[in-house]
Amino acid sequence: MEKLALLSVSDKQGLVEFATALVREHGYKLLSTGGTAKLLAQSGLPVTEVSEHTGFPEMMEGRVKTLHPKIHGGLLCRRDKEDHLAAAKAHGIGLIDLVVVNLYPFEATVAKPDVTFEDAIENIDIGGPSMLRSAAKNHESVTVVCDPADYTRVLAAMNVPANLHALRRELALKVFQRTGSYDTAIAAYLAKQAAASADAPDFDALSGLPARLTLSYDKAQSLRYGENPHQKAALYGTFHDHFEQLQGKELSYNNILDITSATYLIGEFERPTVAILKHTNPCGVGCADTLEEAWEKAYATDRQAPFGGIIIVNRTLGGELAQTISGIFTEVIIAPRFSEDALAILGKKKNLRLMIAKDGIGADSLQDVRSVVGGLLVQDRNKVLGNPADFKVVTKRQPTAAEWADMMFGWRVCKHVKSNAIVYCHNEQTLGVGAGQMARVDSSRIAVWKAGEAKLDLRGSVVVSEALFPFADGLIAAAEAGATAAIQPGGSVRDEEVIAAADARNMAMVFTGLRHFKH
Repeated sequence: MEKLALLSVSDKQGLVEFATALVREHGYKLLSTGGTAKLLAQSGLPVTEVSEHTGFPEMMEGRVKTLHPKIHGGLLCRRDKEDHLAAAKAHGIGLIDLVVVNLYPFEATVAKPDVTFEDAIENIDIGGPSMLRSAAKNHESVTVVCDPADYTRVLAAMNVPANLHALRRELALKVFQRTGSYDTAIAAYLAKQAAASADAPDFDALSGLPARLTLSYDKAQSLRYGENPHQKAALYGTFHDHFEQLQGKELSYNNILDITSATYLIGEFERPTVAILKHTNPCGVGCADTLEEAWEKAYATDRQAPFGGIIIVNRTLGGELAQTISGIFTEVIIAPRFSEDALAILGKKKNLRLMIAKDGIGADSLQDVRSVVGGLLVQDRNKVLGNPADFKVVTKRQPTAAEWADMMFGWRVCKHVKSNAIVYCHNEQTLGVGAGQMARVDSSRIAVWKAGEAKLDLRGSVVVSEALFPFADGLIAAAEAGATAAIQPGGSVRDEEVIAAADARNMAMVFTGLRHFKH
């Protein structure tokens, strides 16, 4: 019985070599369409056009060519059922044993800045996914290949029937993963177009939170483990499109989380800024006229926590700062660029991961997605800082210009500290950071203690809280530590009590009306 292989691909890499082996080593007869058939024929391989095989011409500009019973019957026929085989024989349907299909490049097409809607629609493949799905459903008998990278594996497995049988199931899974991601890309594009249309707006699409959420990301990297060695982990998506690793050990799960948090934090600042993070929390942030001065401010906040931490800067990291940083054990350093001197100095630390932020510092992200019992939580990433013109001074004393500047600096930092969050700062420098405590007053006490450990004076500082002070105790603790002004969202049932405590201590206090919880 003749063996039929159907080949119809957009990515022709390696196809001729694969097809040649099918014909000359394994005795296959080739079926094909369009450009694929032309390439095979030009390469001296015997090939039958699908239209000749089906007795039905291609039509409608190629939209209809493989959607035919002689194709799908040949793919779906079960070889272990006599009635299936009888039906195939009665209708002249030849059994197709191998399918090689990769899809129209829809994702690449819609990624082009000048793509038209018509071009996008015409790059939605119909016949390709249909053939792949039919073959994958019948993988007990049919070998299906959707990725040129699998050609060599398929040819090797053909020499060992047991190996080929096992490989078919793996390839079938790969097909459904591919067709699933393909359909997701199409749905996402159409949803985006619907959101941009003035006709009958889809409010789910406009909000970016559709009624049905489908996520599809290709695996970018297998990771050694997750947060802990006993947890499996992998990275999916386009993280490596945004960062380039120049040297160092392979990125870990925790590194990637820290790099993401660091990038979002530094994106809040325009002046030369250095931030040091540990476990996604900033432990020191400084701004100045130069990165070297900014480093001194950031590092002074906490000289212990940076051990094994992440350093990020928003200017080219030069040799002078590299020499300073090289004396500290650091996991990752991130910059938009590194000078040659810096690379020479830091290159001596072979395990140190140096990362270039290819999009510039402050890269954007998709929505935040987190797993919960039975599903996912999805939200817009918190990009809103708030407009100071809308903030309200609620105390008798108005903040000074210097206090306003300190409050806005701290408000940018506090937004990126795990709740409950308290930040003391002054002169574009963090002085004490309290993160993740169950009681806000405890976060305040920790921040005061950290400042004391660093021998930093809190007199004349401002205190920043990412959420309301539920009681006056947190504010009173800040005043006793030396803070002269506070900024917080407000909105507590005890606001009047908190305001009174501020007034009694001649503090200025601003309500933002905007909360920055970070769980």
